[in-house]
Amino acid sequence: MPGLLRGVARTAVVAGTATAVSNRVSRRQQGRWAAQQQSEAPAPSAEPPTAPPAPDMTSKIEQLKQLGELKDQGVLTDSEFEDQKRRILES
Repeated sequence: MPGLLRGVARTAVVAGTATAVSNRVSRRQQGRWAAQQQSEAPAPSAEPPTAPPAPDMTSKIEQLKQLGELKDQGVLTDSEFEDQKRRILES
């Protein structure tokens, strides 16, 4: 009889462990599926996409300074300087 009782107890422990592991795996999978479904759902967007920001004004100022230096050095003529300045300010 003690051997039979030991066998039944061992079976109960194995079955209980298997059930616990199975439940844990199932909960993990459900959590992953829920997270995956949330990430796949598109976020509601009330605002239309905005245009890219205009170039920074400090960048334009630096370009104009470099352009002025080139004109002072004689690399650019007055008309070339004016054309390039207009392009920078229009961008």
